Amino acid sequence: METVILFPAIDLKNGQCVRLEQGDMARATVFNLNPAAQAQSFAAQGFEYLHVVDLDGAFAGKPVNAGAVEAMLKTIKIPVQLGGGIRDLATVEAWLDKGITRVIIGTAAVRDPELVKSAAKTFPGRVAIGLDARDGKVAVEGWAETSQVTVLEIAKRFEDAGVAAIIFTDIARDGLLKGLNLEATIALADAISIPVIASGGLASIEDVKAMLTPRAKKLAGAIAGRALYDGRLDPAAALTLIRDARRS
Repeated sequence: METVILFPAIDLKNGQCVRLEQGDMARATVFNLNPAAQAQSFAAQGFEYLHVVDLDGAFAGKPVNAGAVEAMLKTIKIPVQLGGGIRDLATVEAWLDKGITRVIIGTAAVRDPELVKSAAKTFPGRVAIGLDARDGKVAVEGWAETSQVTVLEIAKRFEDAGVAAIIFTDIARDGLLKGLNLEATIALADAISIPVIASGGLASIEDVKAMLTPRAKKLAGAIAGRALYDGRLDPAAALTLIRDARRS
């Protein structure tokens, strides 16, 4: 359990901190006009690692909310993983140079697997893959398109590439507080050697407890979004659970 991390999520749209429902840009709720202040709040609550997505970047295929990300990096000391619009090696390198701890490659993992392999080899331990599934198939281009390949097929391509983690999101649950899809996430984690982070639908402390059970022992963590913003998940209680699990 020593590696389990609960990542608070900041999704960026138009420079603001939002949450989407099922990845739909038209169903966005603005939670904070100041992403750097939100990042600072999460750090003050005791979170150890921040998960950030440039939603506009995911659609544009290049970074769009760079100013907001850079403001966060100046504000907090905890590590940050960033996804959205990272489609070439130059962008990977630029973000790592600016202080991002780990970049997340999503669409390019499907369209350009050699980029992932090259980036993971060039920057060991600093490249993760974001695999977002709709009915078991991987969605790309900010979830606007669904490919014909399964999550497991994509994941297996990178088995020996040195990828730091796979962030697996169930789009059907994302932003809807329906609970994590632990069945599918655990099945993926059990089928590959790459650490897997659960994402999409985390609703309450019960999801955190489930993530810490023996059957989920291969999971590297989970991402919490709307449940934190809505107050359904108490950060102190969740982080205490994780700390206690690490000790035992």
